Amino acid sequence: MPDAPPAARASPSTARNREPILAVLRQHLPARGLVLEIASGAGEHAVFNAAALPDLQWQPTDPDDEALASIAAWRDQAGLPNLLAPLRLDAADPDSWPVQAADAVVNINMIHISPWAATQGLMRGAGRLLPAGGVLVTYGPYLERDVPTAQSNLDFDRSLKSRNPAWGLRHLDAVAALAAEHGLTLAERVAMPANNLSLVFRKA
Repeated sequence: MPDAPPAARASPSTARNREPILAVLRQHLPARGLVLEIASGAGEHAVFNAAALPDLQWQPTDPDDEALASIAAWRDQAGLPNLLAPLRLDAADPDSWPVQAADAVVNINMIHISPWAATQGLMRGAGRLLPAGGVLVTYGPYLERDVPTAQSNLDFDRSLKSRNPAWGLRHLDAVAALAAEHGLTLAERVAMPANNLSLVFRKA
C-alpha cells in the first residue's frame, strides 16, 4: 500500500493482517453486491479490500470525525470506482444507520475496542440489513471456553480495560448467542495469525 496521504492515518497492524483477512473475505463474501464495513477506522482495510474485490461495492463507515477524514483521504488517493464515500455510522444505534440493505457486513477490530452496546447494535443492524444467506464477518481477539487464552491477549485485555472499563475481549459464546438472537448463526470460526479469529455469521 502506498504511503499515507495527508489527513490519513496508518496502522502497522493493518499491513500484517490484511492478507489473512482478505483470504477469509474471498471465501465467504458474495461475488457481487454491497459490502457494508462497520467501524472502518483509518480506512486502510477498505482501500485494500475494495482494490482486491473490484466486483463488490465497498461502503466504509465510522462514527469518528478523524476516521472519516482518514477514510476519505485514502479513498481520494486510491481512486477506486467501487469504494464509496465514507458514511457516519454509530454501531450502537442501528436505527440511525444510513444504509438500509447490504449483501454482506464486515467488522474488523471493533468488538473488543468498544462498549458491549456496539456489538449489540452490530448484531441487530446486521440481522435487519442482510438478506437470507447473507454473511457478517468479524475479526479480532476473543475469549473461548475450553481454549487457553494466549498471554498476549490477556495482557491486551488488561490494557484495553485500563483505557476504558467498557472495553475488553469478549467471550465468543456470548457474541454467538447475541448474533443468534438476530437470526445470525455462527457458520465458521477461522484461526488467524497473532491469536485472532475471524467469525463468519450467516443469516438464516
